[in-house]
Amino acid sequence: MSALDIILSILDIILGIAMVVLFLAQEGNDQGMGAITGASNDSYYSKAKGQTLEERLKQATKITAILFAAVSVVLYFAVTKGF
Repeated sequence: MSALDIILSILDIILGIAMVVLFLAQEGNDQGMGAITGASNDSYYSKAKGQTLEERLKQATKITAILFAAVSVVLYFAVTKGF
């Protein structure tokens, strides 16, 4: 294994652990019976949803998942093709 393979492997492991931690830190989207009947809650919380901690956790999880996938693909090519 080259130094690049080791660095990418460590980065892949760190991103995988971070993705799991971010996923577990999020709250569920339990809307109850309101989701079935189509009822909506027009509260301040629903209007300012993009600024909440929950929304930032979702965004961080998406970014981490994309980085994890990209690093995994690069790691695969680095190991199999040897560059």
